[in-house]
Amino acid sequence: MAEIKPTASVKATSVQAKKSSNAISWIAPVFCIIAGYSIWRFILGDPKGFEVKGEGFFWPEHAKPKDALHRIYEGGIIVPLLIGMLLMVITFSIERYLTIRKALGGGSISDFIRKVQYHLANRNVDAALSECDKQRGSVGNVMKAGLRRYKEMINEQGVSTDQKVISIQKEVEEATALELPMLQKNLVFLSTITSVGTLIALLGTVMGMIKSFSALGAEGGAGAAGALAIGISEALYNTALGIGTSALALIMYNVFTTKIDSITYGIDESGFTLTQSFASLYK
Repeated sequence: MAEIKPTASVKATSVQAKKSSNAISWIAPVFCIIAGYSIWRFILGDPKGFEVKGEGFFWPEHAKPKDALHRIYEGGIIVPLLIGMLLMVITFSIERYLTIRKALGGGSISDFIRKVQYHLANRNVDAALSECDKQRGSVGNVMKAGLRRYKEMINEQGVSTDQKVISIQKEVEEATALELPMLQKNLVFLSTITSVGTLIALLGTVMGMIKSFSALGAEGGAGAAGALAIGISEALYNTALGIGTSALALIMYNVFTTKIDSITYGIDESGFTLTQSFASLYK
């Protein structure tokens, strides 16, 4: 009977899952919609800004606004929803900026990778790990996880070089899988508002136009034509607010995705650096 040689096992990944709260994903939209209604009802709909004051709490039908700011109130119930969406864009833009700024770490990613490559070429893994501690960020975290496995594999016995490289690559992939979702989280709100904001604004405009033409048909005469012109201008506030909100959401979404792409490229380059360095130095 042939002798069966024991095979050395490669250690499982040491990367730990990150614990992150996603409360902002459902608290922020609710808070923004409530805040949007409050701005529309109590600031834009302040009775002092109208010559004719309506009654009721939820939607008082004030008339004859004294200035353009209070005329926005007459855009209808769609206006607070659009204001809420604008607040959501601002809120998630700030949240993504802080998260991605932290993920970028300290200093240039390309400079960091070059320093790690230099230390690895000199077989100084500890110095490379020190660079990761200085850099921090997503690229630094992935590189650090890979370097720890890199250091373990140097002294690992009974395992081929190819297996060691695969182990390092797997460690990098595990770390990457934990970093990328954190970067992309909540971007869906910006992408959704980009497309939906204009449609909701057009809905408000159409509702205002229907109301205006209904008043024209009921009253008739030259006086009604003047009221129609005022009604149309009020309805177009919905369009202006919606287009502005969608444009801001689109700009911020593109800015953040560009930053994420640069981080992702740095992570890919980190994995390539580790595997190629180990394969060439520790054959």
